[in-house]
Amino acid sequence: MNDKRAKMDAYLFLQCADATCRFRFPTPAAEAEGLRCPRCRGAVGRGGDAWPALPPASDEPVNWSDSAPPLVALLDNIRSVHNVGSMFRTADGAGIGPLYLAGITATPEHPRLTKAALGAQSTVGWRYYANSLDAAAALRGAGYALWALEPPPDGRPPSLYEAAPPAGPLALVIGNERAGIDPALLARCDAVFSLPMRGGKSSLNAAVAFGIAVYHLRFGQGIAAPPVGSTP
Repeated sequence: MNDKRAKMDAYLFLQCADATCRFRFPTPAAEAEGLRCPRCRGAVGRGGDAWPALPPASDEPVNWSDSAPPLVALLDNIRSVHNVGSMFRTADGAGIGPLYLAGITATPEHPRLTKAALGAQSTVGWRYYANSLDAAAALRGAGYALWALEPPPDGRPPSLYEAAPPAGPLALVIGNERAGIDPALLARCDAVFSLPMRGGKSSLNAAVAFGIAVYHLRFGQGIAAPPVGSTP
């Protein structure tokens, strides 16, 4: 078992029981007992095994005007504000977006995010969801496939460089630096891919991995940004 997987096994993903909050977040298993929702202080539990009760943000199919399928990203409970800011810069550089920010992932309203984003938080569209499963439902409702960038528990996942270009709109899913992608969200993804690792480590920094994956998908496979006004 690699170091990252051992850390992931020590984490739980909890969800607020309040239907008006639904905040979903990772926590070390040893600290889960008696924990309250950090957003509303309500009770929490290990919910979310079924599709979210909330409907998708858009029930109508999207008619893409661009000849290339759109590329967006879902950032699931990214712990580091600096990483999120770096991902905004990457999204701006690659010309993709919007970014779907879920759980504890900082939004551009966070004062420290601007230091890493260097203005990209103003040029890249974004949408926040307290619950990453609701973000997945919205993306599904708008016709997106979900591709996770994550080492699975067993075996070596296919390399992203071996993946055939998707036939339609694509959302790249990146998970928490310590806990990885929420297992309930991972189960909703259409495919799981990794980046090649030739050294002793099993993974890269989340923002670095995001940059490599986005640039490969955007320029190596020619996936475009969504047309203006198509955000689900």
